[in-house]
Amino acid sequence: MTFPELEFLEAILEEYENSIRIQTRAKIDFHGKHFPIYSLSMGNPSPTAPTLAFVGGVHGQEKIGSQVVLSYLATFLELAKWDELTQNILEKIRICFLPIVNPVGMFLIRRGNANRVDIMRNSPLDAIDSALPMLQGQRFSPYLPWYRGKKGDPLEIETQVLIDFIKTEVLPAKASLALDCHSGYGTVDRLWFPYSHTAKPFPHLAETFALKNLLDLANPNHIYRMEPTTKGYAISGDVWDFLYEEHRKTSDHIFLPLTLEMGSWLWLKKNPLQIFSNIGLFHPIHLHRHKRILRRHLFLFDFFTRAVLSSNSWGKLEAAEKETLHKQALDYWYFEE
Repeated sequence: MTFPELEFLEAILEEYENSIRIQTRAKIDFHGKHFPIYSLSMGNPSPTAPTLAFVGGVHGQEKIGSQVVLSYLATFLELAKWDELTQNILEKIRICFLPIVNPVGMFLIRRGNANRVDIMRNSPLDAIDSALPMLQGQRFSPYLPWYRGKKGDPLEIETQVLIDFIKTEVLPAKASLALDCHSGYGTVDRLWFPYSHTAKPFPHLAETFALKNLLDLANPNHIYRMEPTTKGYAISGDVWDFLYEEHRKTSDHIFLPLTLEMGSWLWLKKNPLQIFSNIGLFHPIHLHRHKRILRRHLFLFDFFTRAVLSSNSWGKLEAAEKETLHKQALDYWYFEE
């Protein structure tokens, strides 16, 4: 079997090894093969510089998530060679990538890792509101979907890598945003924000609504539905909820984790036969559709880069404005009829 995503990433690392900061976060041994987990960072090295992180490959069969992140990485690195605007941005902010969190799962085209654990349900944070019995995460068997791992066991290596990456590269920043790229839910591309373990509105609701307003104004024809994760479903063990809550204990700086959930059911609707493919529920099969998805989100990624650079415009609100936006967000996301 081949692993084109890892091969593509390692080719990038070799080409740019002298101009970006590269870390091998872990190596997963599986059936005699060694699967590295790489992170990359570029731009302002100050720990407090505004920071944007792109994450992909948490769920192995959602290969398009990693491919979208890798595609943007290649584009951004090329622009950094000659584009003065990109170079100026990198003087002020830091951009980080963790493109393949779960390499064994991606190699096997499996949702979970080598131990069949679902990384995004592996944190110790339990759902406190109603959730679907299996979908929320289960501890019965690794051979059933959405397995969280045994209660009390150490975190999976991949989970710990993701947590350590965010804690070291992202959370020290005075303002930070993380985008985790997935596929597989619905026919609409969604931008999910915390919480997933509870329907309770999370503390940075006003700032999130301010960011949504900026996105709507910058591109009124965009394709994304921005909403709390619990609008889709509630889960236990969400790593982003866990990181957000941990960050709140020690810092008043804003950290906004978002999940891009690409609506793969639309691809299935256009090509029903791909349901018989082992990745057909989560991946665009036809070449023209695959290329379209790789370029579809470039505007969004560029928008988030600008948003982190200009984080005061949405992440540092005056008290009166914050109160107004919080009420508007409650009406829009939680109290609508």
